[in-house]
Amino acid sequence: MNNTNHILVPNGKKIYFASDNHLGAPTHEISLPREQKFVAWLDEIKKDAAAIFLLGDLFDFWFEYKTVVPKGFTRTLGKLAEISDSGTPIYYFVGNHDLWMIDYFKTELNIPIFHKPEEFTLNNKTFFIGHGDGLGPGDKGYKRMKKVFTNPFFKWLFKWLHPDIGMRIAQYLSVKNKLISGDDDAKFLGEDHEWLAQYSKKKLSEKQRDYFVFGHRHLPLEIELSTTSKYINLGDWIGYYTYGVFDGEKMELKKY
Repeated sequence: MNNTNHILVPNGKKIYFASDNHLGAPTHEISLPREQKFVAWLDEIKKDAAAIFLLGDLFDFWFEYKTVVPKGFTRTLGKLAEISDSGTPIYYFVGNHDLWMIDYFKTELNIPIFHKPEEFTLNNKTFFIGHGDGLGPGDKGYKRMKKVFTNPFFKWLFKWLHPDIGMRIAQYLSVKNKLISGDDDAKFLGEDHEWLAQYSKKKLSEKQRDYFVFGHRHLPLEIELSTTSKYINLGDWIGYYTYGVFDGEKMELKKY
């Protein structure tokens, strides 16, 4: 594990986690109040945040051309820049809707990008953190789709589309086909059938971790994996407005 993945939480400080805002969906106008609410939350937590973890799908679609990024999201990007510039570290885990992130967040906002789950030690607690897409059993259709979308040749082809055309196609695929998370996907499947809980149990059998923290499911969940380990899903900022907070000793879900 990288030594930079060890974060001390000073007294009076907290570490915050959020996921699945899907800004821009289904339209800019409809998502704007959600964005304003998220920015207000960031403005509140910046006062006592030791670090902030964003676990993916901040945008409903994101693609970085060599010199162009998607239009919009000025409030969010500005607030993240302000917090990062103040010295509070922010970590971003790429989701299935923004898996084409490259280095814009790193170069412009000083926010490191992770494309797969990563282990962190926060005080003396171990956290296994990721977006959660494509992990665990099942979900084979999405796993095949992800292989296509992350294929360098496919990305190269998409890059040659005019951004107006590319963004329109991407929005159609994302919203119309309910890749944002359809109604059927946002139902609790039971502890034995939640694939991220199953994945966490498998990882736990290989190595002890105190917390497994994911997004992607759009459901706020807390599942005991053992007497010393817990799986937490952060929910979303579409219907739940839930987030995780670690006070240096324990992690819990809260609603904004």
